[in-house]
Amino acid sequence: MSSQQTAVKPKAAYSNYSPSADFPDLSKHNNHMAAVLKEDPSIYSKYRDVVTPSGYTFDNAIQTGVDNPGHPFIKTVGATAGDEETYEVFKDFFDKVIYYRHNGYPVDGKHKTDLAWENLSNASFNEKYVLTCRVRTGRSIRGIGLPTHCTRAERNKAEEIIRKACEAAGKEEETLSGAYEALYEMTEERHEELIDKHLMFEKPVSPLLLSAGMARDWPSGRGVYLSTSEQFIVWANEEDHMRIVSMQKGGNMKEVFERFCKASTLIEKHMKAQGYEYMWNEHLGFVLTCPSNLGTGIRAGCHVKIPKLTEHEQFKTIMANLRLQTRGTGGVDTASTGGTWDISNNDRLGFSELELVQMVVNGINLLCEMEAKLEAGESIEDMIPEPINTPWGGLEA
Repeated sequence: MSSQQTAVKPKAAYSNYSPSADFPDLSKHNNHMAAVLKEDPSIYSKYRDVVTPSGYTFDNAIQTGVDNPGHPFIKTVGATAGDEETYEVFKDFFDKVIYYRHNGYPVDGKHKTDLAWENLSNASFNEKYVLTCRVRTGRSIRGIGLPTHCTRAERNKAEEIIRKACEAAGKEEETLSGAYEALYEMTEERHEELIDKHLMFEKPVSPLLLSAGMARDWPSGRGVYLSTSEQFIVWANEEDHMRIVSMQKGGNMKEVFERFCKASTLIEKHMKAQGYEYMWNEHLGFVLTCPSNLGTGIRAGCHVKIPKLTEHEQFKTIMANLRLQTRGTGGVDTASTGGTWDISNNDRLGFSELELVQMVVNGINLLCEMEAKLEAGESIEDMIPEPINTPWGGLEA
C-alpha cells in the first residue's frame, strides 16, 4: 500500500490537542490492545492522526478495547478492523496484537489455505461420545467496509452479493440448496424460532460488539441463507460480512467438512461472477473484522461427552497439549453439563483449514479412547499426548 493511499484527512478535532491528551486511560485494562499500547505508548502517537482510505481511525480500531477493560475468563483482543486496509495502515500495532493473540505468529509469517476435504482422515467419530459436529468460519468481501465501519449502502450491497452467491451455490450443489431470509422482513416469531434452533443471530447486546459499531442500523442488511436440511447456513452482516456454518448431529465430521469446503469455494465462485472476491492475503489469510479470527477463521468443533476424563487431574494439560479449547455447550463462559463439552481448535492463523480440522479429529478420537479406558477402570497415563507446536515454534496455545 502506498503512502498516497493513506493520505486521508484525520478528524479535525485532533489538530487542537496533542496525542498525549487523547491517550486513553488503560490502567485497569486487560486485553491485547492495552498490553501493546502500555508496552509502547508511542504507537498511539504514531497512528492517532492516521486514517485508512475509507476513513477508519486508530481510535475507531481500539474503541472496543477502551470501552471494555477486560473479561473475567478470556483475554479479549480489544481492537477491530474497519476495512481490509486497517491491518496494513496500522501495521506496527496490529502485528504486535496478532503476535500475542496467535501464539507468536511472526511478522513475516505466511499463512496457507487448504480446503481439500477429501484428505481429512479418521473423521467418523464414536457416537457414544460425540453428539454433534460443526465447522464454521467468517468471510469478508473485498472492496466493502467491514460491519464495524461500513456505510448503509455498503451493508446492503454486501447482503445482495451474499444472497445471490448463496442462491447460485445452492443451485449448483444439492447439499447447499435453500433460500435466503432477510431479517428486516421476518416476523418476530420467525426470528425467535431460528434463534432457538441456533440458526440465526440475535441483535447485538454485547458491550464488545456495541462499542465496535456492529449494531448500527439494525436490522437493515442482516439475514440468513438457510439450506433445506438446516445443516448449512450463512449469516449476512453479523460480526463479519459472512458467517459460513456446516453442522449436523452425529459423528461424521468428514461430511460436515466436505459441505463446508464446497460451500466456501462455490460462494466465492459466484461472488466473482458479480465482480467480487474474498479478502485474503498470504500473511494474514482470510481478513476478518476481529484479529482473533484471521487466517482460517475456522472453529471446528464437536459436542463430546467425556465425564470421566473431565474429572481427571490432567484434563486441562491434555487439552492444552492437543491445542484444543473447551466450552460449555451453551457457548463461551458456560460450564460443562454432565461432562459434555463443546471442543474445538484453539488456533486460527498459521495452520491451514485441513490441518486444524485434522487436529480436532485426532484430538477428539484420542479423548474418546481415553474416556473408554477410564470407564473400564484403566489408567491413561501412557496416553497423555506431547504438546503440539506451532509451525514457527512460537508461544504456547
